[in-house]
Amino acid sequence: MQIMTAVRTCFSKYATFAGRARRAEYWWFVAFNIMVNIGLGIIDGIAFGLQHGMMGGTPGSPLSSLYSLAVFLPSLAAGVRRLHDTGKSGWWVLIWLIPIIGWILLIWWLATPGDEGPNEYGPDPLSGEGYGPSSIPRVPRQ
Repeated sequence: MQIMTAVRTCFSKYATFAGRARRAEYWWFVAFNIMVNIGLGIIDGIAFGLQHGMMGGTPGSPLSSLYSLAVFLPSLAAGVRRLHDTGKSGWWVLIWLIPIIGWILLIWWLATPGDEGPNEYGPDPLSGEGYGPSSIPRVPRQ
């Protein structure tokens, strides 16, 4: 899956929490959001000045903040679909609220391969249904 295909897929499923998302779809979307936030942070710094802390009195970073607000729901939905691919309930995304241990565990689950074949959340996204060809070579699951 290409980066733009992953981004288009995640935005087209803006608030779709049902189904499954393959690793490439999720992680390309995360990488895209990081790159856009860095770019908007630079633009914010140039246009509005550098932020001087929480009580600095400067306007901060409105462009980055607006973008983060706009992609909150699709990011959450993609994370839930990614957890579905590993056979876990989407509610496990709330483990993020537990500092350090929860973060590590969630990142581990998001990075592990999904269930082979259909599971209770839908068909295997690697079966090719609804996705174009991937530029990443297919490696058989063990």
